[in-house]
Amino acid sequence: MLRRSFLASIPSLTAAFAAPSLPLKITRVEAFVIRTPNTAATNADLMQMPAPGALTGGPGLYNRLDFATPSRSQQYSQAVLVKVTTGDLYGWGECHAPAAPRVHQTIITDMLTPVLIGQDARDVEALWDRMYSTQRLRGYSTGFYTEAIAGIDIALWDILGKYTNQPLYRLLGGKYRDRIPTYLGIGGGTPEQVAAAATKAMDEGFAAVKMGLGKGAGTRDMNRVAAAAAAVKGKGQLLLDSLGAFKLHEAIQLGRELDRMGSIGWWEDALMPEDTVSYPKLADAMDTAIVAGETLSNRFQFRDLFASKAVDIVNPDICRAGGVTECRKIAILADVNSVLWSPHVSMGTAPYMSASIHLAVATPNCVIMEGGNKHVGAFGNALLESPLEYFPGYAKPSERPGLGVEFNQAQLQRLIVA
Repeated sequence: MLRRSFLASIPSLTAAFAAPSLPLKITRVEAFVIRTPNTAATNADLMQMPAPGALTGGPGLYNRLDFATPSRSQQYSQAVLVKVTTGDLYGWGECHAPAAPRVHQTIITDMLTPVLIGQDARDVEALWDRMYSTQRLRGYSTGFYTEAIAGIDIALWDILGKYTNQPLYRLLGGKYRDRIPTYLGIGGGTPEQVAAAATKAMDEGFAAVKMGLGKGAGTRDMNRVAAAAAAVKGKGQLLLDSLGAFKLHEAIQLGRELDRMGSIGWWEDALMPEDTVSYPKLADAMDTAIVAGETLSNRFQFRDLFASKAVDIVNPDICRAGGVTECRKIAILADVNSVLWSPHVSMGTAPYMSASIHLAVATPNCVIMEGGNKHVGAFGNALLESPLEYFPGYAKPSERPGLGVEFNQAQLQRLIVA
């Protein structure tokens, strides 16, 4: 049979070749502020920071003014969900917005929506550059701005997955693995308590746990770290997070102690984020892997981080650093520079978690993901029609189209505050 005769014998295939697909014009962009527990309190009521002049509380020279503790919404979790609609299809995205979420909502409504309405939602990367370029020459390239872009970008990828009837990881080129390991955050005021929490997590199936190494960095903190490191030795690894607590000389001194413990997987954010010149020196001085990146917002910042050989692992946040489009480029840049990566997953809901899982399994240099129990609680599977696939120590991407996220509208409405 001739090729033309064969094609003519398949009407649906012939039609698919003959007729160009119609654009998926964006008709609506919505941003919802959600909070748990839901309350009528104002943002001023929720916001908390140390008082001016507050000290870190450590021994000797460690006891200095605290400039590293961020603002927090005490006892509340907040996020901004984004819904992009194109005719019969819609997609869900999310902004990392633990504080002042109405800022993200305003950026989306007043700045980004006008440049998106009427555009083809399938042009995901082109629309990312369109959004980023609205303010790039005015100096807005990080923070609230890229977090707002992230929410829309994730929603556009969700739409594209639904349009093609493919899960997100398939659109990103397929998966390297069926699951991504996750680590669990642990606490405990005494060495015995933190060791017990680490042991319990190992027994449940986690191969890594993370704890804080505080700004005081006195004997108490190092004893807690040593106890947890001993508890996981031979079973897994202990990851440490210091939220910018230390100066370079302090970090090197503590780092040598961490090296001797032997079961420390990484040390995260040991220095203040602005101290970029010191990170390469710390990385050179230590055997333990150095991690940074959750405070960065675009690939250009990461390019400079890689060029200076400042880190061994990066942990960009998909809902802070521009969404799937930008974080995928960051992951590729990391791979080019022989650097591993791990998604930072802070407080948030299913689009945040699902997008991170899909990108993690679709990149060759991703090793582990934060949030081993993020599916639990008011922002987790309780909001969904079908749960995300989280298990002790790992998570799996949904096989449903796009992110595979569908909210239970009754449950979601209970959390919307604006």
